[in-house]
Amino acid sequence: MWVELLVGSSAAIISGAAGYFIAKKIEKNRFDIYEEQAKAKAKAIEHEAEIILQNAKLQIKEQELALQKEYEDKTSKLQKEYEDSFKEVKEKEESLKQMFKDELKHITLEKQEIKTKNEEVEALKKEAESLKREYEKKLNEAIKILEDHAGLTMEEARELILKQTEEEARADIAHIVRKYEEEAKKEAKRRANYIIAQATTRYAGEFAAERLINVVNLPSDDIKGRIIGKEGRNIKTLEMLLGVDIIIDDTPNAIVLSSFNLYRRAIATRVIELLVEDGRIQPARIEEVYEKVKNEFDEQLLEEGENIVMDLGIGQIHPELVKLIGRLKFRASYGQNALGHSLEVAYLAGIMAAELGGDETLAKRAGLLHDIGKALTHEYAGSHVDLGAEICKRYKEPDVVINAIYAHHGHEEPKTVEAAAVCAADTLSAARPGARREVLEAFLKRVQAIEEIALSKRGVKKAYAINAGREIRVIVNAELINDDEAVLLSKEIAKEIENSVQYPGEVKVNVIRENRAIEYAR
Repeated sequence: MWVELLVGSSAAIISGAAGYFIAKKIEKNRFDIYEEQAKAKAKAIEHEAEIILQNAKLQIKEQELALQKEYEDKTSKLQKEYEDSFKEVKEKEESLKQMFKDELKHITLEKQEIKTKNEEVEALKKEAESLKREYEKKLNEAIKILEDHAGLTMEEARELILKQTEEEARADIAHIVRKYEEEAKKEAKRRANYIIAQATTRYAGEFAAERLINVVNLPSDDIKGRIIGKEGRNIKTLEMLLGVDIIIDDTPNAIVLSSFNLYRRAIATRVIELLVEDGRIQPARIEEVYEKVKNEFDEQLLEEGENIVMDLGIGQIHPELVKLIGRLKFRASYGQNALGHSLEVAYLAGIMAAELGGDETLAKRAGLLHDIGKALTHEYAGSHVDLGAEICKRYKEPDVVINAIYAHHGHEEPKTVEAAAVCAADTLSAARPGARREVLEAFLKRVQAIEEIALSKRGVKKAYAINAGREIRVIVNAELINDDEAVLLSKEIAKEIENSVQYPGEVKVNVIRENRAIEYAR
């Protein structure tokens, strides 16, 4: 049993080993076949690469030959062009040389001819000098003979003839001069009338309006009581700060602000409009709104002045002068708005200067600034002419502008066409029908004089003429003026108004002294 099993196992092992070696042999043969195939493919690829390399070398050789041929062709062509150009230049050079020789020969001949002619001229000059000497000799002999026969020397005869000729021509000359003088006067008058007509017809001005009040519309009559305030506190604060007379009557939904000062009236109107719109009307709020509106008006004046300067196209002007131009909006002369008058003069002067051949831009500048001093007369003493000239000098305005300021009221003669045009334009603007109102101006001067009297006193902070000039409200510094001095001050002001100002009826002098204690809780 064991023997059979052993024999079977041995047979199985031998047969497995034989199978393994047979499979190994088969696998080796297969690998050899693959290796032979790979070597054959590698040889084929190597052969193909050699063929491609040979073809590439042939193509490169052909291209080199083509390029060599192209280079030789171009070189040959350029060589031929160079030879042709060189030949052409050589021919032109020969031609120029020949031309130069011919020209030199011609110049040599002309030079010889000029030399010959100069010799002839010198000979003629010598002959002429000889003839001149002979002529002078014979002329002197003839003059001597004439002097002996006439009994006069040559100088005496010349003076006699000239005197007779002058007397005969004097009448003709006088007639001619008179004729041309008359023609010049007629032409000057016609030209002046034409220029003035051109200037006036090309500018349309406005009529002056006699207006001393502003009307503020209210949403309801209930607001009137709030404007008056408890025991009249609000209306007193308003009138004291704003310097206007506030009239509250039976007119429905409206109150009236009265003052001769346009600037104060405009600020007061805006303050009350803002208070009515806000609804909070009490002294502290009134002061706050007043300060805000006053600052806004200062900014608006500067902006309006800048717009006017830009519209006129007169170049850069110092900002302080620009601000004063804006302030002219709230000044009037005989009822004529000062800014409107200045603009009118600027346009008219520009037109006339252009017609006369002057500088139109400079004439406009001088016209705009000729009354600039009127923006300062409320704050400084002196005429608007002196104030305007001084501030324009301070800010380096041209001499033409200074001369126009002085000349338009006759302080000096106009020195330029532009200054003369400003003088004429100022007269036209003021004298045209409807430009001014004498009655209004007299009233304005009266109330302004009343204010100036009060402001000239020591310790006075503000002074407002109100109630159509029948009352002057004077606000004094409480630290400088006591109660007793306030009484004396009112009497002094009243006495000076009586002596200095002509007015109908009576003027009430109201001196206000107020002490305030202010502290902040932080």
